[in-house]
Amino acid sequence: MVAAQPLTPGQGNPFDNALPRQTANYQPLSPLSFLERAARVNPATTAIVHGKQRISYAEFYARARRLASALASAKIGKGDTVSVLLANTPAMLEAHHGVPMAGAVLHSINTRLDAATIAFMLDHANAKALIVDMEFAAVAEKALATANVKPLLIAYDDKEFPQDGRLEGARDYESFVMGGDPEFAWALPSDEWNGITLNYTSGTTGNPKGVVYHHRGAALMGYSNLLAARVGERPVYLWTLPMFHCNGWCFPWTLSLVAGTHVCLRWVRARDIYALIAQEKVTHLCGAPIVMAALLNAKDDERKPLPHVVQFTTAAAPPPEAVLAGMAEAGFNVTHVYGLTETYGPATVNEWHPEWDELSSEERAAKKARQGVSYPSLEQLAILDPATMEPVPADGETLGEVMFRGNIVMKGYLKNPKATAEAFAGGWFHSGDLGVVYPDGYIQLKDRSKDIIISGGENISSIEVEDALYKHPAVMFAAVVGRADAKWGETPCAFVERKPGHEDVTEADIIAFCREHIARFKAPSHVVFGELPKTSTGKIQKFVLRERAKTLS
Repeated sequence: MVAAQPLTPGQGNPFDNALPRQTANYQPLSPLSFLERAARVNPATTAIVHGKQRISYAEFYARARRLASALASAKIGKGDTVSVLLANTPAMLEAHHGVPMAGAVLHSINTRLDAATIAFMLDHANAKALIVDMEFAAVAEKALATANVKPLLIAYDDKEFPQDGRLEGARDYESFVMGGDPEFAWALPSDEWNGITLNYTSGTTGNPKGVVYHHRGAALMGYSNLLAARVGERPVYLWTLPMFHCNGWCFPWTLSLVAGTHVCLRWVRARDIYALIAQEKVTHLCGAPIVMAALLNAKDDERKPLPHVVQFTTAAAPPPEAVLAGMAEAGFNVTHVYGLTETYGPATVNEWHPEWDELSSEERAAKKARQGVSYPSLEQLAILDPATMEPVPADGETLGEVMFRGNIVMKGYLKNPKATAEAFAGGWFHSGDLGVVYPDGYIQLKDRSKDIIISGGENISSIEVEDALYKHPAVMFAAVVGRADAKWGETPCAFVERKPGHEDVTEADIIAFCREHIARFKAPSHVVFGELPKTSTGKIQKFVLRERAKTLS
């Protein structure tokens, strides 16, 4: 496929002459339109389930407009950032609509992050408001103590699952929202290219990069999700995927297209998942391999019979055949997708062909291991030689870099033109992932050019972990690689060369130290002591360590 070229004005194209864009035939694409339509067409339909709460589409839309109105009254609007530290609750769904309805950009913070990282994000995003679930009040308060910005603080107290946290000087979320106008006259963005959300990704450096999404991409992802995840009429979607992660792959907006029901879930626990599937007749859920592991390893008294086959969309590492078989036996149909924060979440899907069901188990597993073909709204997916930018042979063997081009690629990195230019070099988004392409056009990842560890669906920068290790007085050299883990997909494995005289420092000491300096989930799960392999110039040979990590028991 050749990239479309715009026609230069004045070339005399009769299909352009005297046929300008105008309000009657052109409106900016935005997922905000989805909720307005759902509330107008299906006002009484249940939009959100949270504990005993049942919120209709009419109520959902009114609350989103109230939030937008309250933010506008606080002088927060276009060009401003509203940060949120929220669990999968109604407030998070309201924020996905109310914040952009006010013209502002939503910044969803990973609730597992440490205070220092959150403080960096708040400052980098220049947050004008911060909405905090009281479960995360302590880490928010610690972050605010070191951040330079002083945002308007709003505390969300979940009445269905009360928390003990308190946030000094914060306004109550419910009072704040109810002070807004349910008839607030919000408007579509003046340009569909306007930013709608900001998501930070760790990349390969210690400081995260701010990925900016636009309204057009978010809207197109909504339509694509319906196709890729096999979403039919009136789906019931269980929130096992964190909404802070790539804005929940844009599903907070998607469901309004078909008047679907959001079933909120504060904590991902097997008992609760099975109970809600049975009780609410859940049809769809998404998540990393850890969610599948939780479901398959659930105790007998935690399980409930499923009311029907449930569609499960998973990302990260391809599920092993045994896991797929176990999920099918439990009543789940698994679809494998792949993408990055920079592509709004899923950008490829392992679109299954019915005839593949007749293959042997080994052949089916080989097909399932592929990351697949482009998402419906992605214009181009390719495996290119990064040096020549030419396609590699479709032989399933020749390595190249996975690259994307289309409307579901980010605007760029906030305040980082150098990183943006590098990511878009040659007119493609460079994923940093290495893969192959087969004769049928399906791609498969083979390695990562970035030293990123994907644990439980979350990116961990090996450099950030190494920085923490080097702060320990006993560490002379350190390197971190990913190690396969049945539960999390991958976990950080640290190789440490101790300074002389510190031989008594243990694995437990190192892990505990890291947990004090970075988020717990980023800390190494294993520490191996000994001399690190190095090149003649002193560079640590990580490829040797990756092989060693595979042999660890």
